[in-house]
Amino acid sequence: MTYCVGLLLKSGLVMMGDTRTNAGVDNISTFRKLQIFEVPGERVIAFATAGNLAVSQAVISHMTEGFPDPVTGDVHTIHTIPSMFEMAQFTGRVVRHVRAQDAAALEQDGGAFDCSILVGGQIGNRRLRLFMIYRAGNFLEATEDTPYLQIGEHKYGKPIIDRSVTFGTPLDEALKISLISMDSTMRSNLAVGLPVDIMVLPRDALATSINTRIDQDDKYFEYVRNRWSNALREAHQSIPNPPYGDVHRARASNA
Repeated sequence: MTYCVGLLLKSGLVMMGDTRTNAGVDNISTFRKLQIFEVPGERVIAFATAGNLAVSQAVISHMTEGFPDPVTGDVHTIHTIPSMFEMAQFTGRVVRHVRAQDAAALEQDGGAFDCSILVGGQIGNRRLRLFMIYRAGNFLEATEDTPYLQIGEHKYGKPIIDRSVTFGTPLDEALKISLISMDSTMRSNLAVGLPVDIMVLPRDALATSINTRIDQDDKYFEYVRNRWSNALREAHQSIPNPPYGDVHRARASNA
């Protein structure tokens, strides 16, 4: 399983993904799911992937090595697509191509075609954008009203972001909230785990300000985990107990 999240904010873009993959309890591995393609001053594109690892690797490989345009026949790569909207379309076309090639074989072997991708970044003087591509190749875009997208095992980390993130949230605050969201997911699902890859792209900078990996020795992440756990305990303990009678006394029987 996987957890990846992207936050499109007024001040920039934050993207994050864990690295744990598993094919059973005795086959757990580490693979990068957040991949960043950066040409400073020209473009920064990030892909976060969830689902079947072989499928997502095939999609990214086609996009880096070259894939033909169905109309013109021109071969495009991540580095030649001129806009983020066209990058989302390009990703969807490649997903459909891999599906047409591999879905039947996966089903015959008892598997399923499963792939979802977050695509975020900025190209030239065009605007910063964030999309989520589904396994059918269609996609939706993050907006000011809903400035974040998640894929994979997202239900545990979603409430944190729902309550805390708006389009105006500063980048450093958004990164902190994303780390809390990731920690909450890891606490509740062992299929999501460290290391965690993170990227921060300030709007119109065309260069990442943070592109790093957090592992089990990261002091700040350990501080966040402990501080958040303590804050939750303090919060629920500070709320008065329910006023619905004595919870320790059984209701008298009418018999």
